[in-house]
Amino acid sequence: MSPPAHDDSAAPPLLLRNDREGVATLTLNRPQARNALSVGLMAALQDELDAIDGDRSVRVVVLAGAGPAFCAGHDLREIRANPGREAYEALFVQCSRLMLTINRIRQPVIARVHGIATAAGCQLVATCDLAYCTADTRFATPGVNIGLFCSTPMVALTRAVGRKAAMEMLLLGEMIDAEEAMRIGLVNRAVPADRLDDTVAVAASRIASKSPLTLAIGKEAFYQQIHMDVEAAYAHTARVMTENMMARDAAEGIDAFLEKRQPTWCGQ
Repeated sequence: MSPPAHDDSAAPPLLLRNDREGVATLTLNRPQARNALSVGLMAALQDELDAIDGDRSVRVVVLAGAGPAFCAGHDLREIRANPGREAYEALFVQCSRLMLTINRIRQPVIARVHGIATAAGCQLVATCDLAYCTADTRFATPGVNIGLFCSTPMVALTRAVGRKAAMEMLLLGEMIDAEEAMRIGLVNRAVPADRLDDTVAVAASRIASKSPLTLAIGKEAFYQQIHMDVEAAYAHTARVMTENMMARDAAEGIDAFLEKRQPTWCGQ
């Protein structure tokens, strides 16, 4: 595990990274603060994701949290210590850029969730491409309870779950359990705590075995077409599939299927 450049050498690293077999695991490392997203932690995570985007050896990213929780949202103590429009605006612009980066990097990003994921922590879960949690995890967008509506978390939430489910979370500000999170589509699966690591590892390994080029093409197309009307989406994805078919990996994958053998990806 390597500490990011943003950390003071006298303090524990805010973010841990562990790479293994094409999977980069990034662990939020502020356990005493329930991994609240401080400015420093977001900067460290941004730096690692930017580096990973250009690293062809990384095929999948797993986002996890150290200690008893995945992420409790923004660091409210830090926010109140730096009052003023300029600081607030910089904070939410920074957070928005981070969330967009998760969607825009080439590699699929999996959230490994436990404990709680609230406010911007719930936003992280909704933003990731896949999410797996323990059966006792709880989720909330509780800003309404403290006079600060979860407007930026709302962007990711409303694109991950249905409108009524999102509004219920945003307006009530109450915790929902893992079963409800799975029912509304906030997470892919809720599993016993002792199975979470295996569940994430299996998904990451299976994704990592696919063509990196194909994954990058597909992820980009997914987030582009989702905001289009149906006619435009079909026109766009038809062009994407045509370009994909011109890639060597597509020819190799089809030939391997027809010849009943494992493909050898070249990333082109």
